[in-house]
Amino acid sequence: MTKDETIEALVPVMPEEVEMSIVAEDLKPKPPARAAPRGIETFTVCRQSDESGISGVGVVIEGVLFATGHVILHWLTPAPRGSISVFDSLNDFRQIHSDPHPTNKTIITWADGRQEEW
Repeated sequence: MTKDETIEALVPVMPEEVEMSIVAEDLKPKPPARAAPRGIETFTVCRQSDESGISGVGVVIEGVLFATGHVILHWLTPAPRGSISVFDSLNDFRQIHSDPHPTNKTIITWADGRQEEW
């Protein structure tokens, strides 16, 4: 038996109908059905103005949005550590810290470059 014949003998041959059903997406690891969805997106919050005079202007928050919709914020003020806030959704954060202060001209910038202005 030649080297090529030996390699061919070791490679499993799949019937054509099975081979067609293998899709790359099906091969990706998936969380167990009982687990919450996975995935996070990161963002920053920039305020162009500070109506209250508390948080300041510029990038004032680093944030994480989880696949479940929960949001964790790291406020960058007061220095040197800031503080952490947890919200059930980005909309909850917006209703408390952005919508009541429209003159702040808040900009959220996502890690992929998307921006939202509030």
